[in-house]
Amino acid sequence: MAERRDGGKRKNEGAADGGATENRTTATKADVPARIAVRKTYKLYLGGAFPRSESGRSHPVTSADGAHLANASLASRKDARDAVVAARKAFGGWSGRTAYNRGQILYRIAEVLEGRHAQFADQLVAALGVSRAEADRYVSAAVDRWVHYAGWTDKFAQVIGGSNPVSGPYYNHSTPEPTGVVVVFAPQGAPLLGLTSVLAPVIATGNTAVVVSSESAPLASIDLAEVLATSDVPGGVVNVLTGKAGEIGPHLASHADVDALDLTGAGESAVDFERAAAATLTRVLRPGPEADGGEDAWLDTDPGTSRLTPFLETKTVWHPVGM
Repeated sequence: MAERRDGGKRKNEGAADGGATENRTTATKADVPARIAVRKTYKLYLGGAFPRSESGRSHPVTSADGAHLANASLASRKDARDAVVAARKAFGGWSGRTAYNRGQILYRIAEVLEGRHAQFADQLVAALGVSRAEADRYVSAAVDRWVHYAGWTDKFAQVIGGSNPVSGPYYNHSTPEPTGVVVVFAPQGAPLLGLTSVLAPVIATGNTAVVVSSESAPLASIDLAEVLATSDVPGGVVNVLTGKAGEIGPHLASHADVDALDLTGAGESAVDFERAAAATLTRVLRPGPEADGGEDAWLDTDPGTSRLTPFLETKTVWHPVGM
């Protein structure tokens, strides 16, 4: 009897101790404070680095319904000049790479972007107010667009260039070469697929780029810059400025070391920028019909070569036959 009473006592003591342990665990969990969110700082992308604007300025970026999303850097005239310097410095190395290697790097961009699909979809839902299904479609199309231009890097020279029929004891051969530093005004209402559609053909053909991102939805451009920075794209090949196109655009359009302008997202300032570019004989691509549309306007599954050719120059070599 004594043994049974002792066993029952130990059992009761164990139950009491177990209850106390459970209460202490519950209390400990309740004492843990809620985790503070780590908010992202959106900077510029210049020469492979992510600096703040030298002016120290920023501007608020809101969602489609007016909610505050983040503060983005407000690029200055000096930031624009620094971007052109970085692009010019990177041009020789990038244009000198083999076309096959450039294709590998563009394909790597597609791989990394695919891995961050959910993040970019969330970004588009917030920025544009579209459904998640629509956002997924735009991100998938952007990935496919990078793959498309990755495949063209070692093929456009054969399609655009070639031997020319001539009458005489000689032959000539034409080959396309990259123009140089191209300033790209990103579409305002298409911050990912539209930006990809205007940027990818520029660097696929061996040019370097200075991107003026969408003023109303610039966050996706910096997220894309992070993809570029981790995809073997050399620093300076793509430089991203966030801010006001009307403020930094005139300085870029008249810059003597800029070789070409893509005015797709320049809006009402496109005519003024084109006039400024004429002073330095800068090549200009005017806005097309898709410029004022959203991401849907860029969903064409076969963009072809129409955006490859504007930023190429043709070199023709004449050679005598029989000498």
